[in-house]
Amino acid sequence: MSKVVVVGGGIVGASAAFHLAREGVETVLVDRRDAGRATSAGAGIVAPGSSLRDSPGFYHLALPAVAHYPELVAALGEVDAGETGYQVCGKIFLAETDEQAWDLDNVLALFNERRANGMPNLGEIQDIDEREAQRLFPALGVVPRALYIPEAARVDGALMRDALTTGARHYGAQVMLGAAKPVMDQGRVIGISCDGLLIEADAVILAAGAWSKEMFEPLGFSLPVAPQKGQILHIRLEGQETTDWPILSWFGDQYILAFGPDRVVAGATREFGSGFDTRITPGGVKHVLDTALRIAPGLANGTLAEVRVGLRPYAEDSLPFMGMAPGHGNVVVATGHGPSGLQLGPYSGYLAAELVMGRTPPIDLTPFAVDREILASQG
Repeated sequence: MSKVVVVGGGIVGASAAFHLAREGVETVLVDRRDAGRATSAGAGIVAPGSSLRDSPGFYHLALPAVAHYPELVAALGEVDAGETGYQVCGKIFLAETDEQAWDLDNVLALFNERRANGMPNLGEIQDIDEREAQRLFPALGVVPRALYIPEAARVDGALMRDALTTGARHYGAQVMLGAAKPVMDQGRVIGISCDGLLIEADAVILAAGAWSKEMFEPLGFSLPVAPQKGQILHIRLEGQETTDWPILSWFGDQYILAFGPDRVVAGATREFGSGFDTRITPGGVKHVLDTALRIAPGLANGTLAEVRVGLRPYAEDSLPFMGMAPGHGNVVVATGHGPSGLQLGPYSGYLAAELVMGRTPPIDLTPFAVDREILASQG
């Protein structure tokens, strides 16, 4: 493969561009930098083995995706690509009530089973009490019981994307800003137009996130991918060193995690049917704050420094689309990662690069096929 255009500069597209350029492929990465890009807004919890998500297909991709992270971070370090925000920080999975405390026995058994089956980023899980949980995360409230998962990691999505882009440039990739659209000639994709400029290529990777659907129209197919809005709060705790605070999760779909030197992130709403609305709403902020302050009342006196809004590319069956575009042997699709983009995205970009270079991917991508039958879900 002599030349590839990657459409979409989020974490998936940036990873694809990095892996292609590193292999010596002439690579052009095109991004429109729309407001609401999920990579810029998201907080990356890299610990799928400690999730309660009920989707075998998800874990089929998540296991190698998480295992890929340390290797990728090392590869970026070799070319001084910059900070990635990736750190093993641990995670607390907590119970809020005595009833939930009993339920943690089943949760512990599930996590240990996944670890025995090879899932990384777990480690020797410890049963901890309220005092130990509050020592690890000082802003935490009352906790009747909790599990500590020592090898869970987190990543700063914007930093990781920028490092991947820098790494791609190091290996010769060209990065362009503009609106891209596939260009057809006699039924075959010959490249893309970028603000009217034709960029010819042997192959194209479409990784345009929540905006992917418009990319498919010239190709004659559609995918059930739509934006899912997430509002996420950034709270500063002046004078409090938060770099090594663990991630917090519980029986629910929200989370709290920390970055250095004094930033705590609480999120996030999951707003279906949002379209491309990137407004910060009072209802969304209240929803996240109410939960965050119930779990960690010590955040109440911090500074609400920022509210970010991201539009996740959400597939109806909650699994990403990874594979060749129907009827187009030189177009690879990589989208639909929903709220798991920062966990799965770097590895998905690697898989897209492998596919476009004509290599057999290291895992079976059948569950993520672009032409699979979709069973609608909002799980």
